[in-house]
Amino acid sequence: MKRVVTSTGNTVSADFDKRFGRCAWFCVVDKAAGTVEFVENVNKDDNNAAGTKASETMAKLGINRVISGNFGPKAKDLLDELNIQMVMLQEDGLSVQDVIDKMK
Repeated sequence: MKRVVTSTGNTVSADFDKRFGRCAWFCVVDKAAGTVEFVENVNKDDNNAAGTKASETMAKLGINRVISGNFGPKAKDLLDELNIQMVMLQEDGLSVQDVIDKMK
C-alpha cells in the first residue's frame, strides 16, 4: 500500500502540511517496498485547480491513501472517484515522521 503524507519539506523531519493541494512536497511511503521518497508538488502555486492536479498526481503515483489536514471540495470529489482514501489530521506541531509513526 502506498500512502502520501503532505509535507512542508523533503525530509521526514519537515513539518506536516495540512494543505493538500498547496503543500510543498508529497512524502510517498511504500509499506510493501519499505521505502520513503519525496515528490515535489509542482502545482502548489497554480492559480486554479491545485487540489485537482494534486489528486491527479496521486493517481499517477499509485497512491492508496493520502494523509493531510484539508482537502478542497473538487479534490475530495476526484480522490473519491479515484478510490483514494483521505485521512484528515488536524493536530498542530507534527513532523512527517510523527505522522508516519501514527500510521503504523
